[in-house]
Amino acid sequence: MVYSAGMLPSSGVRERKRRETLWRITDAGVRLFIAQGFDGTTVDEIAAAAGISRRTFFHYFDSKDDILLSLQSDVGDLYAAEVRRAPGSQSPFALVRDAALRVCAAFPHDDMLALDRLMRGSASVQARKQASYRQQEDALLAALRERWPDPERETRLRVLAMVAVGATRLASETFNREGGARPFDAVLRAAFDAVTAEFGAGS
Repeated sequence: MVYSAGMLPSSGVRERKRRETLWRITDAGVRLFIAQGFDGTTVDEIAAAAGISRRTFFHYFDSKDDILLSLQSDVGDLYAAEVRRAPGSQSPFALVRDAALRVCAAFPHDDMLALDRLMRGSASVQARKQASYRQQEDALLAALRERWPDPERETRLRVLAMVAVGATRLASETFNREGGARPFDAVLRAAFDAVTAEFGAGS
């Protein structure tokens, strides 16, 4: 629902199966959260909907809060996967911007709006979101280092990762404030355009 297993980075058979189970739990959890509310959904209900045991659920998540937080963290992995797949002719800024836009354009609008409201409606998730932003930055930076391994570029690449995640955070706030009046990727593009206009980042 939120994203398909096919959007995840490719891996070995064992890891792919683990990711598919993780996706099933996540998808089941989000569907139930939207239908019943976050507080009205239990771990047992999520496990049953995902076709697993309660014990298996806790092999993947410590709590139902972690389902929502994992979606935040996965954004960084999806950005990184797009950076690794992208052609090498673009500047680092343009490559990261376009990777972020491709990822966000793949999320259905209604799902994005529902997920945003879910996250903002959980005080425990809000309190723990900062760590997920750092995870996004680290995942994106790792992909950028692979493409531009020169140690002299390290600081610039780190700043770029922070800017990309910051633009996503700003877009999320704008998207929520507007009540989803524009597609999320359009809001995100405007955020990146603002960075370009203000600081003259490479196009």
